[in-house]
Amino acid sequence: MTNYKAEIVPLNDGKIGTSAHGTATFIEDNNQLTITIEMFDTPANTEHWEHFHGFPDGKAADIATIVQDANNDGFVDLMETEPVSGTTMVPFDDAPENMDIPHDRYPVSDDNGHFSYTKVVPLPTLQTNFEAAFGSKNLQLDKRVIYIHGVPQSLELPDTVAGMVADFDAHVTLPIAVGKIKRVD
Repeated sequence: MTNYKAEIVPLNDGKIGTSAHGTATFIEDNNQLTITIEMFDTPANTEHWEHFHGFPDGKAADIATIVQDANNDGFVDLMETEPVSGTTMVPFDDAPENMDIPHDRYPVSDDNGHFSYTKVVPLPTLQTNFEAAFGSKNLQLDKRVIYIHGVPQSLELPDTVAGMVADFDAHVTLPIAVGKIKRVD
């Protein structure tokens, strides 16, 4: 059994009015990956996309901070995270093993901005799909970061905030929290 954990800290909190935070654990045991994420103080009653990001070549990913705000609009958008965090890799949705990212099957926070997510994933299926997308079956969780995304449509975002993915705009993809995944013994 191999255990990983991420302490998830706020990102863009000065602009979105909440300081989203929480934890994520990943337990690899036999042919299963159990993912547990608990978040607090996210924007309430909002769907929150959540994924791990990283570099396909295995380079270690780091969390984005306000330093990554390349266009100085006060927001760190999805595109601005890529130089330090890499690309979106595996979604934490209703079926992470399928690696189907743009859709509306992610957790929704309650009135208090809380949500809890647990999913047991068949590791061989996830590894096969991961290899098809990124060239390796090795998830290398300790070289990845987790992002939580999503703000209400009512939040006014400047036109400079990028993040259109399929039919989903920057309200859906704006990062609100991030954590470095670390192996724990």
